[in-house]
Amino acid sequence: MSETTASLRRKISSARDLQSVVRTMKALAASSVGQYEKSVHALGDYYRTMELGLGACFRAGPISTPTVKPKESTDATAIGAVVFGSDQGLVGQFNDIIADHAIATLATLPGKPHVWAVGERVHARLADAGVTPIGLFTVPNSVKTITPLVGQIQIESETHRAKGEHAQLYVFHNRLQTGSLYEPVSEHLLPLDAAWAQRLTQTPWPTPVLPEVVGNRTATLRALIREYLFISLFRACAESLASENASRLAAMQRADKNIDELLETLHGSFHRLRQSGIDEELFDVIAGYEALATGPASGTGNQP
Repeated sequence: MSETTASLRRKISSARDLQSVVRTMKALAASSVGQYEKSVHALGDYYRTMELGLGACFRAGPISTPTVKPKESTDATAIGAVVFGSDQGLVGQFNDIIADHAIATLATLPGKPHVWAVGERVHARLADAGVTPIGLFTVPNSVKTITPLVGQIQIESETHRAKGEHAQLYVFHNRLQTGSLYEPVSEHLLPLDAAWAQRLTQTPWPTPVLPEVVGNRTATLRALIREYLFISLFRACAESLASENASRLAAMQRADKNIDELLETLHGSFHRLRQSGIDEELFDVIAGYEALATGPASGTGNQP
């Protein structure tokens, strides 16, 4: 089907409208990446303080930690896992990458995984692979809404752990590297790693005065472990959101470039077609002029 100038104008107008939407989404993604990266950096000092507190408790001597020891379970090897993905599209392979990483990692662990998915798209990806999540959470749309989500995850996880349904807890998410690059990572949150706890006890205290745990050390340790879980899940969510928006930003940049190339092609086709029409009209005018110029002369020569 041959193009017309009218059809090309419509395509150019549609491409410009689409480019306006793409550039708006690109600006939103760029601003979102910044706020989530800042939240991750802001957690650094808080996480360090929490580690020092745990180290002080561990340094004080052996202590029972019922917070990380579930009741007698019918399936002691069951594994709890939280997988952070996205609710929206236009993020490239973001959900596929983290879902594949979680599936591959869980396949190497003994026991049946109990998975919670954060995001409808990663939920669907896990279900298609045969790892049907037992819960679905909505992806936060700002830093302020991460805290309620983490609270819900903690409640769900602790409820299942109290019933003895799983003894371990893993978290899977994408972590932003440089630019729009990210990589899937996993963290083993519970039970607490013995080597990690030993390292905390050997960490030098930042002041000459060594700390002392006042009151019930078990209650203090429980509170610190809850904070450790909260900060770990919060950081995982923020890093996942930063990676998601970086992936969307890269996708929008590619789309913007493709639309620029499409507009250049459409403009070239439009100008060529328009010039062709102008040339045809000029040829018609010239041909008509020549016909008028030669017609009367030939007619005069035939007169008696």
